[in-house]
Amino acid sequence: MRFFETIGSAIVIAYDDRPVLTTDPWIRGDAYFGSWGQDYEIPTAQMQAIQDADFHWFSHGHPDHLNIASLPMLTKGEFLLSDHYGNRIKRDLTTAGHRVRVLPDREWIQLSKGIRVYSIANQNQDSLLLIDVNGRLIINQNDSPEFGESFRVRQMAKHFKEVYMLQLHGWGGADMLNLFDPLGRKLTSIEEKRRPIAPRSQISARAMGARKVIPFSSFHRYQREDSAWANDLIPELEDYHSHAMENWPEILPAFLRVDCETDEITSINPPRSSRIIKKPEDFGDSWSDPLTAEDKVKIHHYFNARQTLRNHFGFIEVSAGGSSITIDLNLDKRDVGIRFECPRNSLMTCIEHELFDDLLIGNYMRTTFYNVESLYPRFTPYVAKYADNGGAKSRRELATYFGHYYMRDPIAHTLKRFTNASEMLLRKALPEESGMFRAAKRIYYGLMTR
Repeated sequence: MRFFETIGSAIVIAYDDRPVLTTDPWIRGDAYFGSWGQDYEIPTAQMQAIQDADFHWFSHGHPDHLNIASLPMLTKGEFLLSDHYGNRIKRDLTTAGHRVRVLPDREWIQLSKGIRVYSIANQNQDSLLLIDVNGRLIINQNDSPEFGESFRVRQMAKHFKEVYMLQLHGWGGADMLNLFDPLGRKLTSIEEKRRPIAPRSQISARAMGARKVIPFSSFHRYQREDSAWANDLIPELEDYHSHAMENWPEILPAFLRVDCETDEITSINPPRSSRIIKKPEDFGDSWSDPLTAEDKVKIHHYFNARQTLRNHFGFIEVSAGGSSITIDLNLDKRDVGIRFECPRNSLMTCIEHELFDDLLIGNYMRTTFYNVESLYPRFTPYVAKYADNGGAKSRRELATYFGHYYMRDPIAHTLKRFTNASEMLLRKALPEESGMFRAAKRIYYGLMTR
């Protein structure tokens, strides 16, 4: 029997009489220094299937996708990775003794008689996986931005009987939103963030050629005292269906089984996990621990090595336990910068192991903007994606990095640049939070996906 199931946060289990493939199997432990816990339990049957599967695919290195505590439970299967520039994840997993295979980019690979996969890696150090189960296509976009792949995927989707879209959509609860201005005023408006999810997920699905949407990659809860505020940005299951547009892709339950022979859909109703708020100290973090002299040297080196920061920021300040260091980047921009305040233990772990994104997504670190509007696109991608994960820190390394991804699919990248430019014109003409902007965007994407 050929079918697939969705469970956990971003897990697909594909079966061909037996469990063949899982994706991003976070099945044990916490993520982001204990800030994230699973919102729903994984039932016994699915837990056993995950452990018995022949292959486990990891989309990227975030701990809610590639979870270190979960790996010892996955030793029966071979680990599959997309072909990321730099191959950091492959090196780390191979060194740890795991069986690892890097999938060729943009090529169908047969895993069993009825299941094959098609991997697309992108410059965000993230990836998409297309899964063909008996002529039904699953588009697993997880947390990944779209870098122009929709044009080709949409053409491919025409050849499948059913097409399912799985992608993160929510209220920003999986991104860094613990943001403040210099006067200590919070910059994130929870009310503004909690806008309808369904139309956005339907637009994304239509752009990829999918006719059905499965809510995905967003089922966590914040469980630290210093990050629990962000639970107001975590939707309930019914929120994924609210304000769905008629005659657009159908939104299905988040946890389900799809029979890929009869197309019958059966809901899976996992219980909620316990909701216990824990102290930062339970995860080795204390807000009172100060930085040492050695810490400051490491922090200074970390940010100075990321050369493009000097183009956009005058300084980066890092604070822990009442001590701080300021890294001067550009005297001509001395009033433009970012201040990060964080417990020393998780801060230095991320500095030493180059995992800064884990601090951002944990949402307990306090981030203050000085004449800065956002961490995107000038900070987070260059620090956490291209440098930490891709190893591209200098201007020359970045040029090679971007050229590498552009040459993988020049048409997709050109189309994406055109789309981004068109959207920027729309943003300048209309306020982003206005109803007119959202309506114009829906019309625009509707035209683009015909």
